Amino acid sequence: MKIAYCGLVCDSCLIHLASFEQDKALQMKMRSEIAEQCNKLYGTSLKAGDINDCDGCRADSGKLFSGCLDCGIRKCAMGKNIENCAFCCDYVCDKLEKHFVLDPDARKRLGEIRSQM
Repeated sequence: MKIAYCGLVCDSCLIHLASFEQDKALQMKMRSEIAEQCNKLYGTSLKAGDINDCDGCRADSGKLFSGCLDCGIRKCAMGKNIENCAFCCDYVCDKLEKHFVLDPDARKRLGEIRSQM
């Protein structure tokens, strides 16, 4: 399972999944739905065309969703050279607390990783 820095599961991320959809009509429908969800959750004004391909936020090269590119959690984790936030000595920080409000399952995932350390 590919876990993002913040605890999201890339393999179930709609942006990541749309990147691999071969049916272009279905891919555009998925991207439209993703844009609507992002706009609702994050107050953005994305359109389907703004949802680009993504290999996951931990990818050093390749395709990366623009929202991940500007993510403060990602920048912090990369700067600390950690696998994900569960390995951070500052866990749980304010950035993660805000993220966990939107994705409580991410807290559970990172908590499970920490408990196995």
